[in-house]
Amino acid sequence: MLTINLDMFQAAAVACGVLLIGRLLVSKLEILRRFCIPEPVVGGVVFALLHLALRSAGILEISFDSTIQTIFMNMFFCSVGFAAAFKMLKKGGKLVFIFLGLAIVMVITQNAMGAGIATLFGQNPLLGIATGSVPMVGGHGTSAAFGPVLEAAGLEGGTVVAVASATFGLVAGCLIGGPIATNVINKFGLKPTTNASGNEEGEEGAGTIDQARFINAIMFLLIALGIGTIIGKFLSGLTVMGATLSFPGYIGAMMAAAIIRNVWEIKGWDVPMEEINTIGGYCLSIFLGLAMMGLKLWQLADLALPMIVMLLAQTVLMFLVARFICFNILGKDYDAAVISAGLCGFGMGATPNAMANMQAVTKKNGPSPTAFLVVPLVGSLFIDFFNSIIITLMISFLG
Repeated sequence: MLTINLDMFQAAAVACGVLLIGRLLVSKLEILRRFCIPEPVVGGVVFALLHLALRSAGILEISFDSTIQTIFMNMFFCSVGFAAAFKMLKKGGKLVFIFLGLAIVMVITQNAMGAGIATLFGQNPLLGIATGSVPMVGGHGTSAAFGPVLEAAGLEGGTVVAVASATFGLVAGCLIGGPIATNVINKFGLKPTTNASGNEEGEEGAGTIDQARFINAIMFLLIALGIGTIIGKFLSGLTVMGATLSFPGYIGAMMAAAIIRNVWEIKGWDVPMEEINTIGGYCLSIFLGLAMMGLKLWQLADLALPMIVMLLAQTVLMFLVARFICFNILGKDYDAAVISAGLCGFGMGATPNAMANMQAVTKKNGPSPTAFLVVPLVGSLFIDFFNSIIITLMISFLG
């Protein structure tokens, strides 16, 4: 069997091809757009299936240098850290903290349930983590980042399991989010608040990207990455109850970026967030393309039944939390219904899915500016910090 080893530049070039394939398929297939399946995931699945077929036929196996994948991963999560402006908390009020607390409890429950089911099947309990909050709340980005950590802790094929679970979560989260919100809205006759603005996203329009600001964005991303390595080394030496913590490399960068962002806010300096978000989005696409290229689907054969049971259990858990806990705790009003739909999105996949769920609900029933402030703030930023800490602790105790 022929083996091809790609260097990091060749791997990046192939990843771009994977993205183009994904973009083409998403543009052609309505079902992919409806469920908001990311382009790199679509193209990556095609690549992984082709790779599986070629390897199974004894024709070809492909491997590549993952150095550049790590770089893009850290750059993306660093860009997420720059969104951590504490002044945004004042706008969301106590609802942000209530929703964050609920999300943290959900993360712990997802992992505990997954580990328990894995143990019942006689599998490594880390398999439950790989189908728990790593792919469910973390999505493909966190799955690709924590996959190697799980593998180092003793779970063979951890990256494959996590990324495959994240793909399932994207679809399942979209399938249950809208129906849950529609059910409670119709049942209780809920309406949008009278003072709701028409700007559903609750965000300012996109600004113009210029060269100077773009350069500033790159410089501060690199500065945060550098400072983040120091923070990361400090965090990696921490111990809790005798267990040495092991964090993915991006945590330090996220924390450094958050510090820099809030210093900017205090000083009143110009924040090139449009440019930072653009760079972060680009890095995420390439990172996911590379991560999907690295999928070894043949490693999933022995885990099929346990994975199916665990993923179905995660779907039932999310339905119960969104419908009966989130909706009730947040006030049983229209905003709570929309937020519950959003919870299904980021609780089983990613924040873009949460936004898609909420947009579908509000397009039919009316705007909910509160939901479009609270969900992105918690789902795309704060929960990432807590999720990473909880995952790391559980890996340390179970590994």
